[in-house]
Amino acid sequence: MRIKYLQLKPDSLLPNVLELNPFRSVIVIEEAVTPNWQSIVSSWLVKSGCLYMMAWGNECSSWDDSVDYANLKEFNYEAIPEDKFVLTTWHEDEPLSEVFWFSKNTACHPTVDLQNTLVCHISTNNKEKELLLKYAEA
Repeated sequence: MRIKYLQLKPDSLLPNVLELNPFRSVIVIEEAVTPNWQSIVSSWLVKSGCLYMMAWGNECSSWDDSVDYANLKEFNYEAIPEDKFVLTTWHEDEPLSEVFWFSKNTACHPTVDLQNTLVCHISTNNKEKELLLKYAEA
């Protein structure tokens, strides 16, 4: 299993993460973002191969909806093939350690084996060491 940390500052450009395809992602939201940028990030996740997205932090339920919408949009609002269907959850009232545990132990796709994980940290502060340690300990 491969895990990667990625810090995204609000309104920043999005890097290529296709090497992780297919993957699960934990979105750790510590900054407010514009709805437009949230939509861009959600589409980027879907196009990059994210098949299981877990959102935690500020307005996390809106990320669940945004990624669901991006997945529908990717297939022109028609039936989504099983191997391209993105499962989404939000974890509003849970500690981040429980979300990391869920990601490692429960977040499985029904038709695709997900070996890679992206911890996508939306923040102006880089917390790579701290968040990867929390993920490892979960």
